[in-house]
Amino acid sequence: MVKRSLLLYLSVFAYQKIIMSHFKYHVFFCTNLRKDGSACCENHGAADLRAYAKKKLKGMGQEIPDKVRINTAGCLDRCAAGPVLVVYPEATWYTYVDKEDIDEIFEKHLKNGEVVERLLVEE
Repeated sequence: MVKRSLLLYLSVFAYQKIIMSHFKYHVFFCTNLRKDGSACCENHGAADLRAYAKKKLKGMGQEIPDKVRINTAGCLDRCAAGPVLVVYPEATWYTYVDKEDIDEIFEKHLKNGEVVERLLVEE
């Protein structure tokens, strides 16, 4: 029974590795806008900075050695820290305020695999 469970686990792991390896990083930008005017990421220009990130990624071409996908997300429920983005598969949460912060996340995390400590969202 243990042997069968191990084989099943390894099969699932191998499947996930093959399927999920198309992108090294998925970056999700919260772009939620609350209709009642309460705190949300879009109040801080999240959609514009996400668009900037997509354009920057396209312009970098081969500078980023691994495939990266910039995604839009609805509310990520971190409104007090907003605007926020999260980088998977590590689940590294960042807050940012301008293009320079996005540039730093690209350069350090997405290009060199280093966490940008100063922009981490506190748990």
